[in-house]
Amino acid sequence: QVQLVESGGGLVQTGGSLRLSCAASGRTSGGETMGWFRQAPGKEREIVSFISWSGVTRYYRDSVKGRFTISRDNAKNTVYLQMNSLKPEDTAVYYCAADSSGRVTTRALNYDYWGQGTQVTVSS
Repeated sequence: QVQLVESGGGLVQTGGSLRLSCAASGRTSGGETMGWFRQAPGKEREIVSFISWSGVTRYYRDSVKGRFTISRDNAKNTVYLQMNSLKPEDTAVYYCAADSSGRVTTRALNYDYWGQGTQVTVSS
């Protein structure tokens, strides 16, 4: 089992920044693709970004490109999401997820471990 714990969420004004962290523990075998998803009230969960184990492959959904940056420190078993120029439409619960098979995928169904989520609220 792999446990994921997110931190760094909060309330910020439009244009502000937040840095989310996700710490992994337990039976991390190495090779996991790590993703950030979000879910706003009344909406489906959507991919925000993912990063491969090596960090070479990174994906961002169009609405966050140029504003969000994903990174990871494998020595610390931690993945980060730096969020700049935040907008009210970024308001959601943000979830960290791990695909233990190492696939590079945007599909939530492929991620087998999930954190509890952290709330991000952007006020207008």
